[in-house]
Amino acid sequence: MIGPIETGTLATAQISARIHSGLAVKLTDGRPGKLAIVDESGTVVDASPAVAREAWLVSIASYKNFLIGQGHLVVLSGPIPGIGDDQTSGFKCRQHEPPAPPV
Repeated sequence: MIGPIETGTLATAQISARIHSGLAVKLTDGRPGKLAIVDESGTVVDASPAVAREAWLVSIASYKNFLIGQGHLVVLSGPIPGIGDDQTSGFKCRQHEPPAPPV
């Protein structure tokens, strides 16, 4: 996304990012909120502080990869240990390699 980025579009909360503390959520009534992973049936799989931390790190890694010109814009997070870390989970964590220099 090049150009202005529209934020502040959530009716129920405000998500903020600070380089020294990561992501934070504040509900419209001023209470703190949480980021969560929710499955397709609406079950909260994880709402620990690790979810916000992982979202922050994946966002930063994607932006960093873009800035250094690695040629890929997707950063995959691995499954949370103990949740979906078996071979049948469908989640795969790939290590991206920079492109080989021209010969």
